[in-house]
Amino acid sequence: MKWRLTGRYMISVIVVAILIVIINLSALLVWLFAQANFNTSIGHDNENSAETFTRSFQKYLTVTHGEVTISREGKQALKDRNAWVQILDEKGEELYSYRQPQGLKKEYTPIEIVDMHKYMDKKLLSTIFAGGKKISEQEYSYFIGFKDPSIRKVIISYETKQVIQNIKTKTVTILLIDGAIALIIGYLFSRQLTRPLNTIIDGIQRLANKDYNINYEPKGLYKDVFYNVNHLSHQLTINKREKNKLDQMREEWISNISHDIKTPLASIQGYAELIKDKDYDLSLDVIRDYAQIIESKSLYIKEVMEDLNLTTRLKNNDLTLNRKNINLVSLIRDTLIDILNDSRYADKTIEFNASQENIRINLDIILMRRAISNLILNALVHNDSNVKIVVHLEKKERTHITIKDNGKGIEKEEVDKIFDRYFRGTNTGTLHKGSGLGMAIAKDIIQKHDGEIVINSTVGKGTSINIKL
Repeated sequence: MKWRLTGRYMISVIVVAILIVIINLSALLVWLFAQANFNTSIGHDNENSAETFTRSFQKYLTVTHGEVTISREGKQALKDRNAWVQILDEKGEELYSYRQPQGLKKEYTPIEIVDMHKYMDKKLLSTIFAGGKKISEQEYSYFIGFKDPSIRKVIISYETKQVIQNIKTKTVTILLIDGAIALIIGYLFSRQLTRPLNTIIDGIQRLANKDYNINYEPKGLYKDVFYNVNHLSHQLTINKREKNKLDQMREEWISNISHDIKTPLASIQGYAELIKDKDYDLSLDVIRDYAQIIESKSLYIKEVMEDLNLTTRLKNNDLTLNRKNINLVSLIRDTLIDILNDSRYADKTIEFNASQENIRINLDIILMRRAISNLILNALVHNDSNVKIVVHLEKKERTHITIKDNGKGIEKEEVDKIFDRYFRGTNTGTLHKGSGLGMAIAKDIIQKHDGEIVINSTVGKGTSINIKL
């Protein structure tokens, strides 16, 4: 994996480098071809070059009374270009010169004329160009020498086949050298580029193997990736910790529920055996008492199973709300009356008040009654017998339900867990052991109705639950 990634980057860099070399060579060849075939001058624009100036200088040549001379404009042009001129006849003898340097010859052989045109005369310190003009059937040639040291002239002669062969050889050599250089640079570049990726890949593999102890320094080209890997590691660590805590709570809950179910089952079994046993002559009243105990224990087990089923369906979003438009005031009042009609809570104090007698809202009657009942029962079973509960209902922008008691209050550590599944508080009363799912079910039902529920508690002063629907 690591070498494949590095290799891909290296190949990309090498291909780019070779393409650049080929483009540069092609551009150079095109430029040289244009210079050779279109008679352009290197380093000068065509109109102002020394060669162009020399060719166009013939317009300044005139013949007056059989004598060759140059015009006033021509003299000025030579001064402007820091140049001199020498005009020759067909025999190579000087007919006229202007601004000529010291040591300039007066006559030339054909070979000397060729050499003057091809090479720079070091004695004259000039770069010389040649031109010619035909006047009245008479041929005249002339030299113009430029004293500007920046003007240079190179004469190139070549054989096409040899040039092509040299180009091929040199191109292959250059490509090999550039390829080797690109290979070295590409390798070094790819190593620097892929090293962080290798680190990231190693980190992801560690996360896949459930090793979440990862913390990279976010830097360089991939700093955002490093940051996200760190964030993922942190989130997975939190999830693992929460999962372990949830698993522990689930195990404790199963153990507690098993114990709680085992006890009423033992009672049911025991009383049923007494009723069935022929050796006991039980009166009808005793049998009815035993039957009532069996019924009570059975209802308790049924409640636990229903709670377990309901919380599972809520957790898995496998429950569809049967919403109806109802008066929430009547629903809460009826729920509180049902609780007080239970013999276990008949002596409890529960007050209810509403800002108005008719507060309409769309909700699932059965589930909302269950949520309110769970919250009220939680306040009853976790406090002393003299606890007072006040339920207040008010219609604002949203519907607010407040359940407040003056009981023991809840420790902060338990407040943070109060809505967790399988959690049962340390101060649970003896009236109702419960399944440890009541508060979690209440919260899930409220949230299922797009509502919010918040709990605030102070030890020794009481607890307040605020619901917004």
